[in-house]
Amino acid sequence: MGMKAIYITEFGGPEVMKYVDLPEPVPAGSQVVLDVTAIGINYADTHQTENSYLSSQKLPLIPGMEVVGKMPDGSRVLALAATGGYCEKTLVNPKTVIPLPDGVSDGAALAMMVQGTTAHMILKTMGHVKAGESVVVHAGAGGVGSVAIQLAKLWGAYVIAVTSSDEKKKLCKELGADAVVDAGEADLKAALIAANNGKPVDLILEMVGGTTFDQSLEALAPFGRLIFYGMASRKPPKSLQPGVLMPKSQTVSGFWLVNALANKELMAEVFMDLFGLIMSGKLKPIVGATYPLSQAAQAHRDMLARKTVGKIVLNPAL
Repeated sequence: MGMKAIYITEFGGPEVMKYVDLPEPVPAGSQVVLDVTAIGINYADTHQTENSYLSSQKLPLIPGMEVVGKMPDGSRVLALAATGGYCEKTLVNPKTVIPLPDGVSDGAALAMMVQGTTAHMILKTMGHVKAGESVVVHAGAGGVGSVAIQLAKLWGAYVIAVTSSDEKKKLCKELGADAVVDAGEADLKAALIAANNGKPVDLILEMVGGTTFDQSLEALAPFGRLIFYGMASRKPPKSLQPGVLMPKSQTVSGFWLVNALANKELMAEVFMDLFGLIMSGKLKPIVGATYPLSQAAQAHRDMLARKTVGKIVLNPAL
């Protein structure tokens, strides 16, 4: 039996992703075949196809990693795909799949696998957010940002969202952001401080890099924390000497979810928390566009052009 999949045989932009027929994967060891019903797209996938990600990629490959699907026993699970996610069938380790409650939709579940957990851990585990603190969320309308705004509000923070278009600013406000700053602001430092009623900010979730990082750091308060978890601009920030952090007792941290995925207990706790918030209606994941699996390249183009909001989903049945 064959299956449809997105396959890349050379690194590059969205154009290298081809929609092809491949043989079904063959399980090894304790792996089982998962029938994929929905696939999540992450910004990291656009780095994966370029081979510009933190972990180097080997060709040929099926991109993507997060999927919802049916196990051989028919149970519905959220999983990280061992053999790539942009396909109709993939291999998973039954010990690491996350059983899905009926009250959590495919799209909501996919929004939690990487982006929901990232937002949760940056705010809590890395950022130690406390009620009454100010939190800046860059790319506020994106997959991580749209969850982070809601969680930070739930945990009592004053939230400043940074985003690009009027439509995205409106969404950030609806999600609970107290203030919204334009990502294209020439003097971002001044804009962030102005949005925080003239005061520097306590916690910044930053994944753009370049001058966005540099200016954000300048807006950081004493005892402030800046968590760096991506470089969407593909431009590194200015070099940072540790000594410049001392006068204001500031922290700059990196975050990569891969380190957390190895900690089963921590991940289980975070998922329990997130699913509970979804089922109680306190957290509403934004599921943006759903594309047919064959249109994965267009989905990447739209994401890179900043045309998407929330969680982008591929449907292998379309």
